Amino acid sequence: MKRVEDRQQVRDFLTTRRQRLTPERAGLPAWGTNRRVAGLRREEVAMLAGVSVDYYTRLERGNLAGASEQVLEALADALQLDDAERAHLFDLAHAAAPTGRRPPRTATRGVRPQVQWLLDRMNDAPAYVRNAYGDVLAANALGRTLYSPVFAMPRPNMPRFVFLDAAARDFFPDWEEVAAQSTGILRTLAGQYPRDKAMHDLVGELAARSPEFATMWAAHHVRLHRTGTKRIHHPVAGTMTLSYESMLLTADEGLVLNAYTAEPGSSAAEALALLASWTSEQRPLAPVASD
Repeated sequence: MKRVEDRQQVRDFLTTRRQRLTPERAGLPAWGTNRRVAGLRREEVAMLAGVSVDYYTRLERGNLAGASEQVLEALADALQLDDAERAHLFDLAHAAAPTGRRPPRTATRGVRPQVQWLLDRMNDAPAYVRNAYGDVLAANALGRTLYSPVFAMPRPNMPRFVFLDAAARDFFPDWEEVAAQSTGILRTLAGQYPRDKAMHDLVGELAARSPEFATMWAAHHVRLHRTGTKRIHHPVAGTMTLSYESMLLTADEGLVLNAYTAEPGSSAAEALALLASWTSEQRPLAPVASD
């Protein structure tokens, strides 16, 4: 059954990537105006990738097992995949291999003391650590204050907060953008670990309880979470635009440290300084709840 699901993931991903690419964008002549398919035809993708139509058809039907790195690179070039989509294609190919890829040995309860010490030394930058499922396992005091609505959850989890908590739409003024980003990150991680039951259960829960998530998930967009900006509306500090950096904890598989800063001299920097001052005057918050 799982192999059938893997093939369906490949079919949906390649089909949606092909359908979004027009002949003009691909540098091909658009013969006639009555094209029966959205985007490129299979034979056009095959020509761009330098493979036979029959072979590309096999790939798009979900049979990536045995596809060489050169073929995958050629296919990614033909479909004009970005970095996240290219990595996702290779993840799908790895999943199609007979051995597949093992689930992540990601922490679910907490972080090493040394990681918490590092967080606590980051006095002026809100920061937290999450695992591959979006569970927030640790944070510094300013991170807890900034993301106070998330830490109000019995078990803080970013995807669940975004899609299942009504407070998220006030907390994130650009909720649709944040929701699409969250879905893309989860789709990327699910592609890396297609046989992980916890990941499968999380996606199933979100799809069943959030029509918005189900729609975004069906689009098969993927996203690498590395750096960017995010608007946050905090009940004390107001609305601020913060830059974030996302860093892998190389000694802890599946764990990522997210840290936020504001442009010096900006209104967001003033708001963040206000929040830091307010945080220092509060009593320490309770540790993150865990199983």
